[in-house]
Amino acid sequence: MHNETDSAAPPERAFIEAIALKRLVRAVYNGAAMLLAPHQLFQRHGAIFVSALNTARTWRSDEAPRLGQFKLDGLSEVRVADESFEPLPDYTGEPAREGDEPIFSIAA
Repeated sequence: MHNETDSAAPPERAFIEAIALKRLVRAVYNGAAMLLAPHQLFQRHGAIFVSALNTARTWRSDEAPRLGQFKLDGLSEVRVADESFEPLPDYTGEPAREGDEPIFSIAA
């Protein structure tokens, strides 16, 4: 049975659910399908963003995986997936930039 969250739900709600349950999120960003591990939902200059690990990205051997910031307005087809994830071990819960206003975050 397919249990992914209905795409009709607002993206903010889907990301809050995914962060609370530590579930991956399937979405399309700039035309590319992504599987994101969301760590924090925040507001920057009136827009809502998510700090998330793009699990599909290939990291160089000398580079540690890190969170990217994705503007929710740029994401479409947002669905909470059945797969869970482990938060990055160095995640502190601090905003990415000074002035960012956290909305919801994985407990650090």
